[in-house]
Amino acid sequence: MSQNNARFDAIVIGSGPAGEGAAMQLVKNGKQVVLIEDFQDVGGGCTHWGTIPSKALRHAVQQLADYRSQALFQRNMGYVPVSYPELLQTAAAVISEQVSMRRNFYFRNRVEVIHGRASFLDPHTIEVLTSRGVPERYGADHFVIATGSVPHRPPDVDFSHPLVRDSDTILSPDMRQARSVTIYGAGVIGSEYASILGSLGLKVDLVNTRDRLLSFLDDEITDALSYHLRNQGVVIRNNEAYERVEYHDDQITLHCQSGKKFKNDILLWANGRTGNSAALGLDGVGVGYDHRGSVEVNAALQTTVPHIYAAGDVIGPPGLASASYDQGRFVATHIVSGKAEGNLVRDIPTGIYTNPEISSLGRTERELTEERVPYEVGRAMFRSIARAQITGHTVGMVKILFHTETLEILGIHCFGSQAAEIVHIGQAIMSQKKGGNTLMYFVETTFNYPTMAEAYRVAALNGLNRIR
Repeated sequence: MSQNNARFDAIVIGSGPAGEGAAMQLVKNGKQVVLIEDFQDVGGGCTHWGTIPSKALRHAVQQLADYRSQALFQRNMGYVPVSYPELLQTAAAVISEQVSMRRNFYFRNRVEVIHGRASFLDPHTIEVLTSRGVPERYGADHFVIATGSVPHRPPDVDFSHPLVRDSDTILSPDMRQARSVTIYGAGVIGSEYASILGSLGLKVDLVNTRDRLLSFLDDEITDALSYHLRNQGVVIRNNEAYERVEYHDDQITLHCQSGKKFKNDILLWANGRTGNSAALGLDGVGVGYDHRGSVEVNAALQTTVPHIYAAGDVIGPPGLASASYDQGRFVATHIVSGKAEGNLVRDIPTGIYTNPEISSLGRTERELTEERVPYEVGRAMFRSIARAQITGHTVGMVKILFHTETLEILGIHCFGSQAAEIVHIGQAIMSQKKGGNTLMYFVETTFNYPTMAEAYRVAALNGLNRIR
C-alpha cells in the first residue's frame, strides 16, 4: 500500500489504451510506475463505455441481422425477438473479460493501481482523492496524462432527462425500449450508432451538421455508406444545426435552425468530444489546454511543462484506441531515452464500425487530385469474391490508389464485412521501404482461395489493366 508523499519515477493518470501503453513500456524499461484510475475498474472509457461495448453490441446486432436474412433459418426456426437489454448483455461479458485481462497486466508487471481522482498540487506532486474519501499525495519525476475524453454536453441540453442520451449512456441497460431515435451529429460515433440502431429496425433520423458524412474519408466510400444507411431505413439530414430541444414525457423534439423538427422516442447527442482535463488542476501548474479541454502538446507529446506528457483522446484527434496505445508507448520511450521513433504515431488506419465496416489508410482521391499526383484506381467488388459469396456478405470493395509511374501504393480504402481486418494487408505493404511498396506485390503474390484477402489481387490486376 502506498503511503502519502510516496515518490515514483512516473505517474500515469488514466488506464485506457494510452495509459496502459505508457505504463507497460515504462515498467519494462525499469521505471517505478504507479497508475491512477478514477473509475472502479481499469480499462478506461474504451473498455467500459466506448470501443469495446459499442463494437460488441454491433457484432451482436450483425449476428441477429444475418440470422434474420437467412431464409433457411427463418423457415425452420421462425422469427426470434431480441430486446435491446439482451443484446447489451453480450457486451457486458466482453467488458468483464477485458477488465480481468488488463488487471492482470498491471499485477504481473508490478504496476500499482490506485483508484481515485487525481489533481496536480504542483508540477511534481498530485493529490488523489481515493474511494474512501481520503486525500493522498504522490510525487514523480514525470507524469503522463491519459484521462481520455467524454461526450461534449452543451449546457442548454438537459442530459439528466431520461430521453436524452450520449455515447456513454446509450449503452445503459435502463434505456427504454424505443422505436425511433434522433441522432444529432454524423461523425464516427453518430454514423456507427445510426447503423446499429437502423439494423435493429428503429426509425433513425441522422442529423448531420456538415454537407456529407465523414468528409475525411474517400468520397466513393462515404457515398456507399450513405446509400447503405438509407437502405437500413436511416434518414440522413445534411447541413443542419440545432436550435433547441423540446422535452415531452414520451417523446423528444430536436428543433433545427432551418425550421425542421425531429420528434422521436430518444435523442442521441453525438456531436463532438471534450478532453477529460477539467478536474486535473492544470491551470495551477501551467499546463495549457483549449476550449474543448484538449491538452496542448508538442511533437514529443510534452505539454507546456516538459516533464508532464499527455497522450490519447485527451489531446484530441485522431481519437482512436489504436493510436492512443501507440502514443502512450511513444511517451514512455521519450521519458526513458529522451527521444522516440516518429513512426510509432504515423500512418494509422481508420476503422469505422458501421454496417458494413469502413477502414482506410493513406491519401484519398480528393487529396491526390488537389496535390496533382498522377494516380490510378484498382477496385475489387466483394460481390465477385468467392469468400464473400459463401458468407453472404457481398456488399463492399477494396480500393487501391497507386502512382501511375512508380506503381507505389498511395491509399487503401475498404468498405464491407471485415474491412478493419482486411486493410492491414495493405498497411503491411505500404509500410515497406523504398521499392517494396508497389502494386506488383499483390499481382505476383499467391493468396489462399477462397479468402477476402484475394480481393487485393483482383484490385491490383484491375488497376494494372487501366494503365497497360
